[in-house]
Amino acid sequence: MSMSKFKAIIVNQEGENFTRNLQEIDLSFLKEDEVTVKVDYSSLNYKDGMILKNGGRLVKDYPHIPGIDFAGTVEQSSDPKFKAGDKVILTGWRVGEIYYGGYSQYAKVKSKFLVKTPEGISNKDAMALGTAGFTALLCAFAIQARESILLGDPIKDVLVTGATGGVGSVAVMALAKMGYNVTGVTGKKDKADFLKELGASEVIDRSEMDQESKPLESALWDGVVDTAGGKILSRALSQTRPNGIVAACGLASNYKLDTTVMPFIIRGVKLWGIDSVMCSSKRREFVWSQAKDLIDFKKLQEVTEVWSLEDLLQSSSKILKGEISGRVVVDVNQ
Repeated sequence: MSMSKFKAIIVNQEGENFTRNLQEIDLSFLKEDEVTVKVDYSSLNYKDGMILKNGGRLVKDYPHIPGIDFAGTVEQSSDPKFKAGDKVILTGWRVGEIYYGGYSQYAKVKSKFLVKTPEGISNKDAMALGTAGFTALLCAFAIQARESILLGDPIKDVLVTGATGGVGSVAVMALAKMGYNVTGVTGKKDKADFLKELGASEVIDRSEMDQESKPLESALWDGVVDTAGGKILSRALSQTRPNGIVAACGLASNYKLDTTVMPFIIRGVKLWGIDSVMCSSKRREFVWSQAKDLIDFKKLQEVTEVWSLEDLLQSSSKILKGEISGRVVVDVNQ
């Protein structure tokens, strides 16, 4: 494909009618910005599933190019920080929501949205992590902060909810690599082996967590990564040990949270909200620089499917139904 004509997924909304199509467009369709990137890969995240379904109340202006992340190669840049040929990663910053996103063979973005792809990681690896994996690493560092920043007791037992999903599966890998004893929660009874291969030492059924809880239950976890919200998060809070940390980053079960102040004032539990969208450039660079020490990319590729833009149009709704384990990388040039 030449730069003059290339493929992108375009979503459109006219009245009640929401459409998504693969179209051929040219560079003039993109909005002018500092860096032009030839996209190599994007990925499929929960938020992408919402946007591809009906805009997910996240997209304000149509027509629109979705895709909340991408990794690619700089084609041209008006900011001296980046030059042609640099490999770069973009996650967050509301790209794919209010700015045109990564489900396109080219993108034009603000230079402050980009991080250089670290040495030793390919752009395909970077998107095997993608937004979900980046979020998982932010969660893992939040839990590690109990030892590092808060000078608390060593962490032993960590719970990961939604453990077979994109965020959960990477969190299991990273936390196991940090040396913690990881318990995965999943609604998929047949996925225990999958989670053990990623490094979980135990697996519990989602039904054990997805129920009403007392303000304080038996204290079981030093840390929790929660992708679910709702009853699952309130139960996790009530089971967290004194001075434990719960990193909340998702709402796959429910965005509501019914809890009490008991875990916070009696056990000193910390509820740490994780936002991967607007987090600082410094933090992003740090997290990406640590990725290759915390992630076994060979193992990650084994639990990653590669889809084309066409495949996305057919199958993106699977992520909303919990039908995808691990990660989906999107090869926009396939």
